[in-house]
This record gives sequence, C-alpha cells and structure tokens, in this order.
Amino acid sequence: MTNYSYFEDQLNKVKEQGVKPRILLQACCCPCSSHCLEVLYGYFDITVFFYNPNIDELEEYTKRLDELKRFTKEADFALDVKVVEGPYEPEKFYEMAKGREDLPERSERCYDCYKLRLSKTAEYAVENGYEYFSTTLSISPYKNSDWINEIGFELEDEMRRQGKDLTFLFSDFKKKNGYKRSIELSEEYGLYRQDYCGCVYSKRDRDLKKSLSKKD
Repeated sequence: MTNYSYFEDQLNKVKEQGVKPRILLQACCCPCSSHCLEVLYGYFDITVFFYNPNIDELEEYTKRLDELKRFTKEADFALDVKVVEGPYEPEKFYEMAKGREDLPERSERCYDCYKLRLSKTAEYAVENGYEYFSTTLSISPYKNSDWINEIGFELEDEMRRQGKDLTFLFSDFKKKNGYKRSIELSEEYGLYRQDYCGCVYSKRDRDLKKSLSKKD
C-alpha cells in the first residue's frame, strides 16, 4: 500500500500548481475533521461532505453535523470551508451489514461501510466538479487506513475508466501525531467527542466494555 510520503508528494504537486483545487472531504465527525482541515486548508478549496448512513440515531447524527458546522465558523483555518450534508439513509447501512451484525469493529463489515461512504463521496464529487476526494476516517486509530486507501484508489480508477477526472488524496491523517493533535483541537474548541464510531454495533460493543469494566 502507498505510504505517507505519497501523500506529501501529492501536496507538493498541488502547491506547485499555484491554484487551490477543489476537494470533497468525507467527514464522520468534527473532532476527526479538525486536524485534517488544519493540514489541508493551505492546499485546497475544501468542502466537507457529511455522509454517514452508519450513525444509529438521528439525534447523534444531528449533533455531529451541528458541531462540524460550528467548528468551521470558529477555527481560523476552516472559515472558508463549506459543509455539505449528504442524505441520511441508514437503511443502506443496515442492508450492507445484514448477516454480519455480530462481527467486531475492523471486520469486513467496516470495510464495506468505508466503501459505502467513499463511493457516495466519489459520486458526489464527480457530479459537482471536484478534482479530488478523500476522507477524515483514517485519523482514527480504530480505522484501517490500508483499507480506506485501497477503496479510494479503486474508486479513482473506476471513475477514470468512465472518463471522469477525479483524484483520490491518500489518507492516513493519524500519522505525525495527527490523532493527538485532533484531541488537542477538541479541547481547544470544546468539541463534542463521541466514544463510538456511530453505528449501533460499535455502540453495543462500547456498552459491553463499560459493563465488564464495572464488574472488575
């Protein structure tokens, strides 16, 4: 799998162009977005794409989206960032997860969840004239960055076979203390920081761990 130096090469090529290309950045929540936006704002004209059919409750979904909107109005490096809300369609997530409800996090169910969200992002990017697409998912130590990048580059190839010029920006934002920096930014801006990925299955596993820790 492509390593982090490829990401740095991509940024250098963008900088050499002298013009900020448009990027559609799929985001799962505000804390994960914070450091990613900090890294990318000097290189791209950024639109954050909030597409997360995996989130189990509308209240949780809305809370994450509202927090993201607040952050982009407060952080100096995010003031020009646009936020676009994709459709909230949890039925697509449950259809994808059917028969794999008991699998743990980082299983094949998660792979297909990444693919569900990135596919929609690539589709929206092409339809709306973006030059790049990527995701904030890789900043989490609980997400498999190799899978995320594998899916992203496969989607790039698929789009180009269809004659559509779209580039996937390599994603491993946890590198160089990225996850730590996201925690620092969360504290600085008082961000709501959830303790599960968003789906009902990760919520179930979280609650089980809490229950077991109380017994200890």
